[in-house]
Amino acid sequence: MPKSFTRRTVLEHFLSLLLDVAVLSVQGSVLDHYVRTEGAWLLNPMKQVYRANSDEECAEKCENEEKFACRAFLFTSKDQQCLTLTENTKTAMVFRRTNAVLYEKRIYLLECKEGKGVDYRGTEAKTHKGVQCQKWADNVPHKPNYTPEKYPQAGLEENYCRNPDGDEKGPWCYTTDPDTRFDYCNIPECEVECMHCSGENYHGVVATTASGLECQRWDSQQPHSHGYLPENFPEKDLKENYCRNPDGEPRPWCFTTSSTKRWEYCDIPRCTTPPPPPLPGRQCLSGRGEDYRGTIAVTESGNTCQHWSSQSPHRHSRTPENYPCRGLDENYCRNPDGEKRPWCYTTNPAARWEYCNIPSCDSTKPEAPDVDVPEQGQVTEECYQDNGVTYRGTASFTLSGKKCQAWSSMSPHRHNKTAQNFPNAGLTQNYCRNPDADSRPWCYTTDPSVRWEYCDLKKCNGQGPQTVPKPPQTTLETTSDCIVGKGTDYRGTVAKTARGRTCQEWSSQKPHSHDYFTPKTHPRAGLEKNYCRNPDGDVNGPWCYTTDPRKAWEYCDIPQCPPPQYECGKSKFRPKLCAQRIVAGCVSHPHSWPWQISLRTSYGQHFCGGTLIDPEWVLTAAHCLQSSSSPAAYRVYLGLHRERATEPSVQIRRVSKLIKGPRGADIALLKLESPATINNHVIPVCLPKENSVLGGREECYVTGWGDTKGTPGDGFLKETGFPVIENKICNRPEFLNGRVKNHELCAGNIHGGTDTCQGDSGGPLVCLDQDKFVQHGVTSWGLGCAQPMKPGVYVRVSNYIPWINSVMETY
Repeated sequence: MPKSFTRRTVLEHFLSLLLDVAVLSVQGSVLDHYVRTEGAWLLNPMKQVYRANSDEECAEKCENEEKFACRAFLFTSKDQQCLTLTENTKTAMVFRRTNAVLYEKRIYLLECKEGKGVDYRGTEAKTHKGVQCQKWADNVPHKPNYTPEKYPQAGLEENYCRNPDGDEKGPWCYTTDPDTRFDYCNIPECEVECMHCSGENYHGVVATTASGLECQRWDSQQPHSHGYLPENFPEKDLKENYCRNPDGEPRPWCFTTSSTKRWEYCDIPRCTTPPPPPLPGRQCLSGRGEDYRGTIAVTESGNTCQHWSSQSPHRHSRTPENYPCRGLDENYCRNPDGEKRPWCYTTNPAARWEYCNIPSCDSTKPEAPDVDVPEQGQVTEECYQDNGVTYRGTASFTLSGKKCQAWSSMSPHRHNKTAQNFPNAGLTQNYCRNPDADSRPWCYTTDPSVRWEYCDLKKCNGQGPQTVPKPPQTTLETTSDCIVGKGTDYRGTVAKTARGRTCQEWSSQKPHSHDYFTPKTHPRAGLEKNYCRNPDGDVNGPWCYTTDPRKAWEYCDIPQCPPPQYECGKSKFRPKLCAQRIVAGCVSHPHSWPWQISLRTSYGQHFCGGTLIDPEWVLTAAHCLQSSSSPAAYRVYLGLHRERATEPSVQIRRVSKLIKGPRGADIALLKLESPATINNHVIPVCLPKENSVLGGREECYVTGWGDTKGTPGDGFLKETGFPVIENKICNRPEFLNGRVKNHELCAGNIHGGTDTCQGDSGGPLVCLDQDKFVQHGVTSWGLGCAQPMKPGVYVRVSNYIPWINSVMETY
């Protein structure tokens, strides 16, 4: 009898499955089987509510749920509330909610199968021929042998494809066609044992290269420093030292543990089943245009595109064979490897490849071009009025430092807060906004595990998100009644919430019983008496349980401590952030890069750039100091926008010490004869953490008065923005062919047109980190200026933080 329930293999399989789950629960946490998302809440009519002291305890409730198949659970630590759910984000509406954490069973999120697919719990409900599946609980048109009652562990819900009998051909279902009792479903293989396409979704555990070298861990910088950090690529599953493909290579690869071989491809077999069917391609440009499937075959400069299957006039690896799922048909513009936008190799032997001009899918009118502001500049006002509904600034980081997701993007979080749905909310790019009149501006985050957070913004009255102004504080002692950051170190004596409720003592269980946050469970959190505290690192600040039986807990109203005398990396004048084509860049807003200095001869001629990193210290390139080793030969000009230095804000300092970098590195420190006066026009930049590495494609900015090669803006400070290029890519033969060393980094537009040049040497490459600019590079060298395929090279500042600190302490 077809699809009979008498096979012995079924019982054997489920006994084995139960044993595997039992072993896993002993070896690791039960939470390993769940995907965690902070700030998410599901609207789910079928649920069970429990009390739980931890998320692990709540997970156990889900695992043991008897009333329905538990696909997910919600846990709130402050309320110690646990909700087991029959829905997940694939079937239910998702809302924002503070302090809630959603856990979804991984097995119900997968739309692929491993092996025979006995564990498949996806939602495919059609056969490979497109026939609708019959519900497993129905008896019409076919009386099933496999039912939810007889096989409660087989996931026989609704009419989803399943494999309750371990069929070798994979998941199947009874069909709604009276003439066809059952048929198989077209479920793609999970890319664990094999890979589809170019292995972008490979999640297996192979950790050796094709030549047998062991892979380096992705979170390690030894023996090879790199920008592919797991936190920079949260969606790429850069776990352990497993082979992955985060950057559009033809197949998975890894950095190796061999000091002589930086990286190598891995030998991952191709899956035998066809890849998932592609989504309908766009005929216009959306995002990076990776799904563009139009027929434009001319570059933006007018060159005809070379066929992807051709190796003439340019040899390349972006072939239909290496990238089988990227639509590399004919010679049409495509984006197979995650470039900025669609491109192609050209039929012009002098132009290897260029971007294409694809019309945008966004029908909104482009913003008016940015123009230079008057000499006084444009004052930065990164604060919000009232609840921030009218805020239109450019802040794009959350309180915990996460980068905001673009409002037009549905990745990593799907949502309905779009410009179309909220046309008056100013939902442009990834800027912090408040479209739903929350308490203050917020955004969805680029971290898949954190759906949303409030933004790192203060109220324009300087009091932050508090509703009642507080008198200014004069000290930063830990006992003062103000907080720094999230207030986890706050040890003041405020004992009332923002709404005036008296706090309950942390050691008390009345009126609210709580086992999770007590002096015993958190002995270092300062849970004395009933003072407001932040034992769980809540991004919104200190809170407490209340003595009001109707309200379990509330936030407290504690102001931020006053900032220090100056904040590094924060300009008083809004930068233009020009990402156009210092060669072909744009003139900066005056004094918007207040750490930029001009290094000059003793008679005042500019020849190099530099950066103020401390009131007494300037960072520059060692090759700028080759003309003389005497400090008396140099002058440092600060606070200028015009190269002529005619502004009243200009400060001129002699140099008292000159120290070149270790081991001949192209980096040097200059000590000023007297400290610079810190004001609105002169502010030090921030330095990176020791050995920190930027992720690939990080957008950074360079500034300088260097050679403009005939482009406009000569005589004024110019700026341009472009991405950091991972050394692995920059060292490819067609780019800088292995010239870039580990203590250096690349940045620039591969197609050229934007670059630093003569006179910019020693200047800063800065990147925005939360709301501050951090100097990651010192302009060092390049092959020409703004040449295609020849990005600029910068000294990697993070490698020299110990040396910088040592020099500044010694002298």
